[in-house]
Amino acid sequence: MLRSLKAIFSPNTLSLLRILLIPVFVLIYIFSDTHQWIAGLLFAIASITDLLDGYIARRTGKTSRFGTFLDPTADKLTVISALVLLVGMHGRLWLTLPGLVIVCRELLVSSLREWMAERQVRSQVAVTNISKAKTVVQMLAIIMLLSNPSAISPWTILGYVMIYVATALTLWSMFMHLRSAWPVLRSDFIDK
Repeated sequence: MLRSLKAIFSPNTLSLLRILLIPVFVLIYIFSDTHQWIAGLLFAIASITDLLDGYIARRTGKTSRFGTFLDPTADKLTVISALVLLVGMHGRLWLTLPGLVIVCRELLVSSLREWMAERQVRSQVAVTNISKAKTVVQMLAIIMLLSNPSAISPWTILGYVMIYVATALTLWSMFMHLRSAWPVLRSDFIDK
């Protein structure tokens, strides 16, 4: 019994669970007129598994190359899916712009990390506290916006404010990553 619980709550299993929750919360959000809060709840569960898988991996020393790939992939798939869903459903410029900035940053930083890993200097673009704060604020904003889809309520307004805070943190963390990688970027650019 304990062994099966350890398998269920292994970091990689939690990352896979996060990926499997994506179509579920998307379909509930799209096809339910009154139960979008369930999509918000499922996204919240996915967000909690994001915190748990990293904690468990560090605490138990169960890190793997596959986990190093799977965890950030699951994070990005979950966030990008939710943002695309929200932009499509809200259809407002003030959600489209931060959504676009966040998605572009995620793709840029992922590519930058991969490129830096090829040069054996990935640690120069490691996750920072700013990135962690961005993730928490971003997840809370998405939960609020998924749970309150169309009505303008205090929660929706707070969700919009938080998505802009997350966008500012997104730009700040992207700048920090680019600044850290700049010496390598510059030397490779000049060598060409």
